[in-house]
Amino acid sequence: MIDIRGWIPGIRTVTTYQAAWLPRDLVAGVVLTTLLVPQGMAYAELAGLPAITGLYTSILCLLAYAVFGPSRILVLGPDSSLGPMIATVVVGGLAAGAGPAEAVALASTLGLVVGILLVLAGVAKLGFLADLLSRPTQLGYLNGLALTILIGQLPKLFGFSVEGDGLIPEAKGFFQGVADGKTVPAALAIGVFGLAVILALRVWLPKVPGVLIAVVLSIAAVAVFGLEDRGVDLVGALPRGFPPFTVPSVDLKDLGTIAAGALGIALVSLTDTISTASAFAARTGQEVRGNQEMVGIGAANIAASFFQGFPVSTSGSRTAVAEQSGARTQVTGVVGAVSISLMLLFVPGLLRDLPQPTLAAVVIAAALSLADIPGMVDLWRRRRVEFSLGVAAFLGVAILGVLPGIAVAVGLSVLNVFRRLWWPYQAVLGRPDGISGYHDISVHREAQRLPGLLLFRFDAPLIFANARTFRDRIRGFMADDPDLKWIIIAAEPITDVDTTAADTLEELDEELNARGISLVFAEMKSPVQEKIERYQLTRTIDPEHFFPTVEDAVAAYRRETGAEWTR
Repeated sequence: MIDIRGWIPGIRTVTTYQAAWLPRDLVAGVVLTTLLVPQGMAYAELAGLPAITGLYTSILCLLAYAVFGPSRILVLGPDSSLGPMIATVVVGGLAAGAGPAEAVALASTLGLVVGILLVLAGVAKLGFLADLLSRPTQLGYLNGLALTILIGQLPKLFGFSVEGDGLIPEAKGFFQGVADGKTVPAALAIGVFGLAVILALRVWLPKVPGVLIAVVLSIAAVAVFGLEDRGVDLVGALPRGFPPFTVPSVDLKDLGTIAAGALGIALVSLTDTISTASAFAARTGQEVRGNQEMVGIGAANIAASFFQGFPVSTSGSRTAVAEQSGARTQVTGVVGAVSISLMLLFVPGLLRDLPQPTLAAVVIAAALSLADIPGMVDLWRRRRVEFSLGVAAFLGVAILGVLPGIAVAVGLSVLNVFRRLWWPYQAVLGRPDGISGYHDISVHREAQRLPGLLLFRFDAPLIFANARTFRDRIRGFMADDPDLKWIIIAAEPITDVDTTAADTLEELDEELNARGISLVFAEMKSPVQEKIERYQLTRTIDPEHFFPTVEDAVAAYRRETGAEWTR
């Protein structure tokens, strides 16, 4: 029988909820709202959509995740990392030159497709897809994204707008605008002030909601200094009430672009959510349920899409605020959603005087938090190859754009896996003095070896991608040592042998037998040895040449040849 509570965790939350948790969830929800409102509006504009859609999106995704999301305190909503991707698909592509209504409709369709993809992937137990972005490529992608967001928001911070799509055109347009004197001093002043407040409080008073303080002070500055009369653009009054239920629709000719963008957004959203959920679950002793997380995020995207919403992801900063404020369950998110709804119903003009440069400051602060320069420096110190992958992912985003950049990042991650399989670590083993067992002679240069015997370790499964590498290495050993009698493969790291590798092994063993050399395996795992037998490789490889340990194989060689250890 299907446990419905496993697929709808909200039922379990309701049935196990304790009254003692309510005060904390209420307080955390109210505090969270002060962050949800300005960030939701700012990230909506980052996506090229009206600010109000960020609030609609926040409401619906919080409610849906409270029902279908497995994490106790994870907070979903509009996200800075998704904004440029949404803008690339909707504003930069499908709705270029169109009005806000058409852009909102396309963004809602994009959210619906993202949600469906995530739910299907969760039901199919494809949570491992989050691993398609390795840490180095993720670092490079996020650094490239941070730079792209920063350059894109600078004109707004300076009080003007530019034409251009992509990092280089936008940067060129920004510097040209500054050179042409388009900067609005009052806009720049209020924007820099808001950014300074957010960053200063983030460093010195991290528990204080810096975004809220910056918003309140900026609104006050508008009234005190008459900034609207000085050329500063304001958000204006928001529409009163709640958006109508609307079924997203799209022309068939646009479906391919929507689907391609949705794949990239779904992958980034999933990766971000799994990593954030893992970090917070480790603090609370929870277990991360990757497949259910996919269902939860998917449900949040689908719900938002029917009310003029756009794709969402997890927010580490908002989740941290909820945790610091004492959140115990997803009731915190429900309180946040209800609070935003009440604001739209009764005080939609609350943020009318919020300066647009302050919203730019909120986005820039988020972009700076995405960047991880120390992480790239650490990669340079630890492993130059992975640093190169990070740089390539960074350049992919910066030069090609956000969506092509995510494709580059995923491609590089996958290629890196194949590279490691194609050229795995390989070692010739010997017996060092004072250390039990057999070890790499490139590390232990004084290790003893037996004449006529080669101990070889191949640290990867034997598959089509590396079978030739394995064969060529063995041939090299034969050429280097004409007195070779046995080649013992320390096969414990070999977790698989596919049919291509099996054919290569058969040809190699016949070649070795013609030279009077025996191919011997030690410590081969039982499932792998069963495949060897199923492939009928024992027709050429002597069945007696499979040993449980390297020590047993070496002992058998010594009994047969009488060889003694030598340096």
